[in-house]
This record gives sequence, C-alpha cells and structure tokens, in this order.
Amino acid sequence: MKQSNERDKAVANLLKEKKIATIDQLKAAAGTDATMTVYRCLSRLGYLVSYSHRGQYYTLQAIPEFNQEGLWSYRSAMFSRYGNLLETAVALVRQSDTGFTAAELEMVLQVEAKHALLQLHRRGTIARVRLGGRFVYMCADRGERRRQELIRQDNDALREIGAGLTELLPDELRAAIILLFSLLDEKQRRLYAGLEAAKLGHGGDRKIAQLLDLNCHTVAKGRRELFGGIVERGSVRSAGGGRKRVEKKRQR
Repeated sequence: MKQSNERDKAVANLLKEKKIATIDQLKAAAGTDATMTVYRCLSRLGYLVSYSHRGQYYTLQAIPEFNQEGLWSYRSAMFSRYGNLLETAVALVRQSDTGFTAAELEMVLQVEAKHALLQLHRRGTIARVRLGGRFVYMCADRGERRRQELIRQDNDALREIGAGLTELLPDELRAAIILLFSLLDEKQRRLYAGLEAAKLGHGGDRKIAQLLDLNCHTVAKGRRELFGGIVERGSVRSAGGGRKRVEKKRQR
C-alpha cells in the first residue's frame, strides 16, 4: 500500500509539473516497467487520454481548462471532457444546432475526423444527411435531426442573402446591428442576439457576444428560446425575474 501511494504521488507530481506525459515518462516517474502498474496509478488519480497523437498523452482530470466545446489543447496534444475521438464526435454532433460536415468538425477538433464520422454513421450512432451537395452528420434521433436540418437550411439561405451586404457594407452593417440592438428591451436584445448568432452557425454565440458585449450564455439562451418556441409574450422578464420589490417601512 505504501509503495502504491508513493507511485501515485510520483505520477501526480509529474503530470502537475508537465501537464501531459507519455506512458514511458509515467513509468520512469513511478519507477516501474509494468504498464498496468501505471494504469492502476492513473485510475486511482483520475485521468484523461489525448484523442490526438493516437492516444499517446495522459493528463489528470483536474488539469485541463476546457473551452466552450469541451476541448483542451496543450503542446499540440488534444484532450476532450467527453473521452476519446469517437465519444467526442458523438457529443459535439448531438449538441450542435446544425450538425457538422467532416471539414467543419475537423476545424473544431484539429484532427482528421472523416473516418470517425463514417464509423459512427455505420454503427447508427449518428445520422448522415446530404444537404446542398455535402454530407452533414447529425443526431440519430429523427426529431432532433429534423430540427438541425431546418436550422442549417435557414442559416445557408441567410448567409447567401447576407453575403453581398457583408462584402459591400461591412462597417455600416456592423453599426446598424449595434444601433438596432441598442433600441431593444432586455428580452428583445437576447432574442435578436440569438437570431444573429444562429445565422453565423457554429461559433456564432461567441462572435455575437463579442460584437454586442454580451455573455455567451445570454446569446445561447436567446437562440434556444427563439428556435424552441418558448418565448413569453407581453413581458420583458419571465415570472419571478427582476429585482424584488422593496417594502416601505412604516413608522409606528
């Protein structure tokens, strides 16, 4: 037991210092040639394996600072809160409002993803739909897949309409968006931000949040409300929202 604790401590110290390490580096730190001994140490500590570099790199679960997509990169090694490449691809496809082409997902993951997507499609874990001459990978659930299809088709149409305006009047268009945004109330701003983010597709929440000086979660909430049909009419805030009423104290 004492030897196991010492090995766990040695492995943990190495990973805290270097952030990531290969199995050979971890063996050296633990003072063993047995791969299974290192895996037992990692299991007790809680670890993640890189989905890039053929899973050569290891880190502790507490070390990564994941981005909005749940990914973390360190010295070109890529890690995911969801696990390996297949598990990560499934999670991102299911969470996406518009699904992913292989090229789009590769831009996010920073690794080749085509074979992983084909493997998941053959298993029936995700669906593949041909839209606009491209294969798009979407949720296997029929209802969710239909929602993703509609949003992607709307986004493609809006991009085609707005492409000319963006090329001709980028500064004017930006100023107009900000001006219109300033004239809206709180709920309308959230919904409008969600609409503009949906037009941009993947990464739209972050871009619109930066443009309009909003929190990404606010933009995402507006988009979900708008496309989910859960907008309350006639009130700026939902029931119970806003400041609590201040009761006046009466002198006795």
